[in-house]
Amino acid sequence: MPAPRSTVRRSIAAVAALPLLAVAATACGYGSESTDDGAKKANVSSGGKKLSADTVKIGYFPNLTHATALVGIQEGIIQKELGGTKVESTTFNAGPSEIEALNAGSIDIGFIGPSPAINAYVKSQGKGLRIVAGSASGGVKLVVNPDKIKTLDDLKGKRIATPQIGNTQDVAFLNWISEKGWKVDPQSGKGDVSVIRSDNKVTPDAYKSGSLDGAWVPEPTASKLVSEGAKVLLDEKDLWPDKKFVITHIIVSQKFLDQHPDVVEAVIKGSVSTNKWINENPEEAKASANKALEKLSGKPLPQEILDPAWESIEILNDPLATTLKTQSEFSVKAGLLKDPKLEGIYDLGPLNRILKAEGQPEVADAGLGVK
Repeated sequence: MPAPRSTVRRSIAAVAALPLLAVAATACGYGSESTDDGAKKANVSSGGKKLSADTVKIGYFPNLTHATALVGIQEGIIQKELGGTKVESTTFNAGPSEIEALNAGSIDIGFIGPSPAINAYVKSQGKGLRIVAGSASGGVKLVVNPDKIKTLDDLKGKRIATPQIGNTQDVAFLNWISEKGWKVDPQSGKGDVSVIRSDNKVTPDAYKSGSLDGAWVPEPTASKLVSEGAKVLLDEKDLWPDKKFVITHIIVSQKFLDQHPDVVEAVIKGSVSTNKWINENPEEAKASANKALEKLSGKPLPQEILDPAWESIEILNDPLATTLKTQSEFSVKAGLLKDPKLEGIYDLGPLNRILKAEGQPEVADAGLGVK
């Protein structure tokens, strides 16, 4: 049932976040928060037929784990499927701000991580959004100072960074600590390991100064640390069945989905086409993604950071629903989220119709799909 998964690789700087007990997830970006001025008004396909909406507003992060959006918009692949309906895009550095924009109608569709999607769905009592497709897996690593930490057991008593309290990596690390039999207070981060919540943009400097012994972080922050002497001690994908877990998927506001299903289906088709192109042309796609990042943040990622970061990310259509379910269970176990009701969070009907038409396997919703 998983969708075809040619491996691709790419990096990102951030991941979405899961809230504290009640709310808000965030994801740290590798650049400054910005509006995508370069791609905000994409060209309309010449002579293309307009769908039921004049425009579709798409949000995403200027991060490599959002390569589907970076490449699909930059190369005009998503716009091609929309015909005369115009793409307007905006970039965000944090999950909560993207969710706020979705709730306010400032965007209609978003590329985002699992935690903010879970939070927003729960807070809206299942009425705010649906997950309609996958986008990326992987790209998260535990990197450490090799002079201080040689084995996983050496983490006890050390200072390890995560991007933010309750964010996707923070929850994964707290769960890993728990499975080691160690104790850490999820709110303060104090315990057998000191969990230091540190923005991805400042973590490399904190590591260089010696105030951190390592970090459980997404790409390209992990590769940035490695370029400065850190060592990869654990790749999170090795903790997951089939070495896959959702890091980015596509959400749509329920209102927009109800009013403009043809537009949503066109965007999904564009993402499927983009993923196929990325997987068939990884080097060209990597360069395209980095070019998009340069437009958005003012500078491209250096090759020594870009290459390993891209290598560690897999682009796919499958939203890996079972891993979303597991991630929500991790946050409950950590005491950061009350037991969420996730039934109905997925609407994979349009995606599966597209995959079936292309002769590709359909994907599963782990029992969390709309009835």
